[in-house]
Amino acid sequence: MNTTTTTTTTHDPAGEVLDAVLTGAGRLLLSVFTLAWWAILFPMVSAPAGIAVAAGWFFGWLFGFGVAGVAVAGMVLWQVLSPQTFERWLTGRIRSRWLTWFRYRRRWTTMTTACGLSTRDGDRVLIPRLVSVQIGDALDTVRARMLPGHCPDTWIHRADHFAHGFGAQKAKVALVGPGLVEITFRRADSLADPVVVPFESMAGFNTIPSTRKAA
Repeated sequence: MNTTTTTTTTHDPAGEVLDAVLTGAGRLLLSVFTLAWWAILFPMVSAPAGIAVAAGWFFGWLFGFGVAGVAVAGMVLWQVLSPQTFERWLTGRIRSRWLTWFRYRRRWTTMTTACGLSTRDGDRVLIPRLVSVQIGDALDTVRARMLPGHCPDTWIHRADHFAHGFGAQKAKVALVGPGLVEITFRRADSLADPVVVPFESMAGFNTIPSTRKAA
């Protein structure tokens, strides 16, 4: 005698709506926190933007656009008069933070798991902590905290995996402290482009005696 078992799956619309609302609220809070954090990190941009919005709110949109125009003109003037400080305090910091997230932080969990560097503690998955990232012109330096039980050689032998996974030309791993490893990523050859040195700046050029006779 054959017995047929039928399983009926019921959907709870209220539960699905609640899950969607909680997910949306979580993403909204994360976006607000990220925006606030960037505003604190770059007050030279967030302060003029906030003043322009406040001026538009209290005195009219035309006045707000005027304040925004003055702020933009001030930024352009800053970039023209002092490009070094503009790069150091604004564009360089924005570039560094963006590349830190884009190159390393967003893929750190995936890469360390794929390299076998994550461990399980019951139901939890432990990931090595990314301590710091320094972005350079040709070299990036990443420091990470090893998990208990990790061997430095395990990280050193993953150098090629890191280079391939993070899109670098080469990676080198070194132990720089108790449980602290440093991964150096080479992303460009700093000697690939020749540097032209003016002949006048060569050592000893100004000390060469003149051999031309006076007329």
